Amino acid sequence: MAVNLTELALPQLESLKTQLDQETEFLSSSIGQLKVVQTKYVEAKDSLNVLNKSNEGKELLVPLTSSMYVPGKLHDVDHVLVDVGTGYYVEKKVEDGKEFFKRKIDFLTKQIEKIQPALQEKHAMKQAVVEVMNMKLQQLHSQQASQSVTTKA
Repeated sequence: MAVNLTELALPQLESLKTQLDQETEFLSSSIGQLKVVQTKYVEAKDSLNVLNKSNEGKELLVPLTSSMYVPGKLHDVDHVLVDVGTGYYVEKKVEDGKEFFKRKIDFLTKQIEKIQPALQEKHAMKQAVVEVMNMKLQQLHSQQASQSVTTKA
């Protein structure tokens, strides 16, 4: 249902602007979160490139937390455990792991591409509301100015 913005009163326009602000903030936040997850998948996929026969048996640091590591040796360069969600891990061959991460990255890219047009549309709508609000405020000020001139005379 299309609404003519010029027919709305200033309080209604302010309410609409607030709603659009919230929607654009939500969509921007969603895109940001998707990009963070996408970056983690890209990093995970790239880290699988070090798993090759020439690195087998080499010493490395294994993260226990984000700031604590223990020494270890790279034993199996053919298989990895992949977190598939909700605390489940699946053993996969390295190439299957890369393919898994590629699918996840592609899925997230498509989701971001779906949200982007909606975000741009909300921004355009918000800009239109702001322009109408400014126009109405200018009209209100000019009316008040002309009334003050006629009351003085």
